[in-house]
Amino acid sequence: MEGLFKGITGQPGMAFVIVTHLSPERESLLHEVVGRYTQLPVVVVEDGTTVLSDHVYVMPQNVVLTIERGVLHLRPSNVLSRERKPIDIFFSALAEDQGEYAVGVILSGGDSDGTLGAKAIKERGGLTVAQAPDGYGPRNPDMPKSAISSGLIDIAAPAEEIGAKLEGFARSFDMLNGVAGGGEHETAELGRLRDEIYGILQGQSGHDFSGYKTKTFLRRIKRRMQIGQLDSIEEYVEWLKKDPREVANLFRDLLINVTDFFRDPDAFKLLEEKVVPQLFEGKTASDAVRIWVPGCATGEEVFSIGMLLREHMETLPVVPRVQIFATDIDEPALAVARAARYPAALLQGVSPERRQRFFSSDGESHVLANEVRELCVFSPHSVVRDPPFSRMDMVSCRNLLIYFGSDIQNRVIPIFHYALKPGGYLFLGTSESVGQHDNLFATVDKKQRIFQAREHASPHIRLPMLIGDGRSGAFLPEGTGPNKRTASYPLRQAVEAQVLERFAPPHVVVNGDGDVVYYSARTGRYLEAPQGIPSRQVLTLARSGLRLDLRAALREAATTRRTVVRENVVVDEDDEQAQSIKLTVEPLAERGKGERLYLVLFEPTGPVQPRSDVRGENRDGEGAADLERELRETRERLQSTIEEYETALEELKSSNEELVSVNEEAQSTNEELEASKEEMQSLNEELNTINSELTSKIEELDRANSDLRNLFESTQIATIFLDRNLVVRTFTPAASSFFSLRPSDVGRPLTELSSQLDYPELKQHIDAVFETGETLNHHLARDNRGRFYMVRINPYRDKDNRIQGVVVTLVDVTTLAETEEQNRVLISELNHRVKNMLAVVASIANRTRENSESKEEFAEALIGRLHAMSRAYGLLSKERWKEASINELLHQELEAFSIDRFELDGAEVKLSPQQGLSLSMAIHELATNAAKYGALSKPEGRVVLKWSGEGDVFTLAWRERHGPPVRKPEVSGFGLSLLQGEIGYRLGGNVETTFNRNGLEVQITFPMLRKETP
Repeated sequence: MEGLFKGITGQPGMAFVIVTHLSPERESLLHEVVGRYTQLPVVVVEDGTTVLSDHVYVMPQNVVLTIERGVLHLRPSNVLSRERKPIDIFFSALAEDQGEYAVGVILSGGDSDGTLGAKAIKERGGLTVAQAPDGYGPRNPDMPKSAISSGLIDIAAPAEEIGAKLEGFARSFDMLNGVAGGGEHETAELGRLRDEIYGILQGQSGHDFSGYKTKTFLRRIKRRMQIGQLDSIEEYVEWLKKDPREVANLFRDLLINVTDFFRDPDAFKLLEEKVVPQLFEGKTASDAVRIWVPGCATGEEVFSIGMLLREHMETLPVVPRVQIFATDIDEPALAVARAARYPAALLQGVSPERRQRFFSSDGESHVLANEVRELCVFSPHSVVRDPPFSRMDMVSCRNLLIYFGSDIQNRVIPIFHYALKPGGYLFLGTSESVGQHDNLFATVDKKQRIFQAREHASPHIRLPMLIGDGRSGAFLPEGTGPNKRTASYPLRQAVEAQVLERFAPPHVVVNGDGDVVYYSARTGRYLEAPQGIPSRQVLTLARSGLRLDLRAALREAATTRRTVVRENVVVDEDDEQAQSIKLTVEPLAERGKGERLYLVLFEPTGPVQPRSDVRGENRDGEGAADLERELRETRERLQSTIEEYETALEELKSSNEELVSVNEEAQSTNEELEASKEEMQSLNEELNTINSELTSKIEELDRANSDLRNLFESTQIATIFLDRNLVVRTFTPAASSFFSLRPSDVGRPLTELSSQLDYPELKQHIDAVFETGETLNHHLARDNRGRFYMVRINPYRDKDNRIQGVVVTLVDVTTLAETEEQNRVLISELNHRVKNMLAVVASIANRTRENSESKEEFAEALIGRLHAMSRAYGLLSKERWKEASINELLHQELEAFSIDRFELDGAEVKLSPQQGLSLSMAIHELATNAAKYGALSKPEGRVVLKWSGEGDVFTLAWRERHGPPVRKPEVSGFGLSLLQGEIGYRLGGNVETTFNRNGLEVQITFPMLRKETP
């Protein structure tokens, strides 16, 4: 909807009605949603809403929407049947109401709803549009895909482009008013352009459309111009000349291949019950039933007839050959018919029994069975241009003649009579008729347009497609001379025909309706053409005096099927003359399944005399006898009428008794229906209650599923649910990285999937869980990414506590494993540090004792050195024994000796714990000695410390200034020995000591990356 309305700007001059598939129980908020996408007023439809231009109307829930005379109507949705095709229903009503102004737009949606509605709009000349796939949609392509595949869609475009095309289509109605459907407004220029289009079509397709109805032809041109958004017919003619594809599109639009299975069910029901059995009557296995279906389009009508024939053939002991010749000028439509593959939406007219009997499902389509397809032969053929078929038992041409002009119709209907056997059937559409050619066809059923070919056609009927517009010697009109008419006859037939013509009494042959089907010579004395429209009705043609007796004789002969003779019938002639004749009406012998015919003979019994003399002779000579005869005949007719009346009265009484019985049965049935209705209401209430409970359960289940889905997506724990056959039931997204799982893998055994885990014991462990019913935990070794995982396998139990599967969970325990490993290292290091510290303390105590002269001196020196160690350990503990900062270490050790007397120069360097501890002890000894004997013993003394950590070597220089003169001692003291031991032995470094007169200089170097000495 957003894409559609984005393409509509301002006021497009159209009204939009939105019909969707809505749940009946839930309130629709579609009008609020659509209101965000358009500036047009959005209205929720109410019953009786008048459609206004530039408005959007939204169908509410739980209703069926229709339109009549521009007013929208609502009716409640049938709760029991639940109409599943609301779009088809509205499209069909829209097509009937708006005709060529109707537009059906089919957007994203499920099922094939809309396809049949598009068919109705197409048939009425409207525009059909469907959403074409692009990078963003449609999300549910079934509806537009079904419509496009049916070939009924004029425009297929992405949703964002449909709005602009609709606006152009609406504007085209104002621009194309000049393209009228004939009449006075059709100028000579328009006629010339129309003839030019006829020529272009004939040049490319080979078919002449000049006999097409002018209004229909121009309406189709106008529609093509609207689709192409052209302003004038001149531009369209130029387009046709440049683009052969548009010529093909116009050709297809003119053909209007809109047909259905069993279209007009009542007509096909009559065909099944009355006509089809007649087609097979008297046929043997060596005979054939031949049917022609011109204008077959995509074959639905052909296969409908084929199914009726196949069903009747199954009831026959002897089956004749059946041939159905289906023809059309549209080759693509014939290709569809030959494939006999149709989408489900086009099978609406096929009953469920026939659908199951004759169709097989193949994907999204249904394919007709071979037993029907093998009866049908499809061929390209023009009913106007090509020679017709012959010896047909039936011709079915439905909804083709309505597109032909009167001239073409007058040519085609005699062609059908020529193609049919005598007594063959013609099956037309509900809007078609044989017109003025009722002399060729007898009516079998007027409402359903079923006719039967008469045996005797008029001798003036010509077949235009066989002889063109000129005359052919094979079809000469009557009166060209006896020699030409009898030249090809054998001598005996010529003699008999001439004797019969000269000596036989005048006669005519009529059918049961009194229509003359054959005249003999010399009937003018007894029959004359009446004033007005020409007629073949013999009672209308009969002269005065003959009409009453002829009517009575015909009725009696038709009723009794016996010869009826009327004597002394006076026939009036011109000039006050009259003649007495003998009138004979004799039924002709049965001629198969043809209609019944009667021979009417006019035999003169006296000369032509003045009317008064003839009537006087009859009155004088046999007046009394005639009166007695007439009286006797009147009595006989009266007695027959009385008997018929009594018979009808008896039948009426019997019918009345049957009606009383039927009424009683109906009352009984009504009472049963009332009881059933009450039971149904009770059952409906129960169903509503159950439905409400199910709805609440479904909502709870939806919430639970949503919670579970969100839990699966949010958790980082890989979990797989397996049944007893190790088939994957479901899994969390995190599990896909371990077993290469995709949503389509649900239902596959886990053993068929590739695994990223080094866990060959998985199958054995799962079997162990099935055996014991206990949870099993297993730690996996570190993988190639350095991660540790713990696998937990739990039994999956149902509500009866039976094990129906297992749940495999993989938990990332890398942090826990690393923490445990680090704790082990720290404990080992702590043990090592404590041992080293105790060893250092013991060494310091021993050396201090050896160099101390008193207990006080021993205690002071020992405590100071232990404090230095404590400060270093405090710094290292602060840094969690990872690394020590040289700046912090120096400040801690030198703070006790007045830090302002030291000049510190060096970059920030991080030392390992062992290096920091040893360097701290060395600095403490240097500072203590400087305070006792060196620069710090004088107020003006200073100490300069410089260090660097370039490369892999750490260097520190200690220089004392302005202190007392120093010299190298004869025996090294404990401080220097400790310095050498800490730096040299523990760190693998070097200590250079220089005793300058200006002060002591010490340079310490050691490798920074060397591992600690244990």
